[in-house]
Amino acid sequence: MSSELMILIITAASIGFFHTLLGPDHYVPFIVMARARQWSLLKTSLITFLCGLGHIGSSVVLGLVGVALGIAVTKLEFIESFRGNLAAWALIAFGLIYFTWGVRKAFRNQPHEHLHMHADGSTHTHRHTHTEEYTHVHDGDTGSITPWVLFTIFVLGPCEPLIPLLMYPAAQESMSGLLWVTAVFGLATIMTMLGIVMISTFGISLLPAKRMEKYTHALAGATICLCGLSIQFLGL
Repeated sequence: MSSELMILIITAASIGFFHTLLGPDHYVPFIVMARARQWSLLKTSLITFLCGLGHIGSSVVLGLVGVALGIAVTKLEFIESFRGNLAAWALIAFGLIYFTWGVRKAFRNQPHEHLHMHADGSTHTHRHTHTEEYTHVHDGDTGSITPWVLFTIFVLGPCEPLIPLLMYPAAQESMSGLLWVTAVFGLATIMTMLGIVMISTFGISLLPAKRMEKYTHALAGATICLCGLSIQFLGL
């Protein structure tokens, strides 16, 4: 392995780590959705891994197509920028929709009283909610599509630093260099995502949040929406 390739591999690993760490969109959606949907740590890790794989894979495919067709870096970066805007707006829309659904669910579950009169003239009241009666089917539907929505958003989301990294070994006509850079960057990105998500999810599970439990869906949606807004308008 040449010194140039070694430097490129170290650079790929460093950029993959810091790019993920400084991009809240890489881990915040999984942390808040795991809490709201009560996913197990294994399920959360699997969804995070698959979304990370789709996230890296889409940019790798685009980069390799660009290399094969001899497309300039600036044109590829323009496509990645367009994909980035699309993914950010998709994250905002998903967060807003989920927040609205969460608010509706929270307030629909407000306990209320019913008065019952018996034949002997006695009366009594009881408090209950309608969540179990009317929303359990919809809750199941929402939970089943959530991972697919996240996966789609992450496939749309670009890995902007990967494209320039691929260009050097491509210019040197080094297929092994191309594979090394792709593999190291992808591994660093996905492992960083998994590490942050797993540690944060486990830590949050230890916090007492009984009073806020019915608002977890609304809070998750709001957090995802804010995450998308911060990416779109603050460039995070």
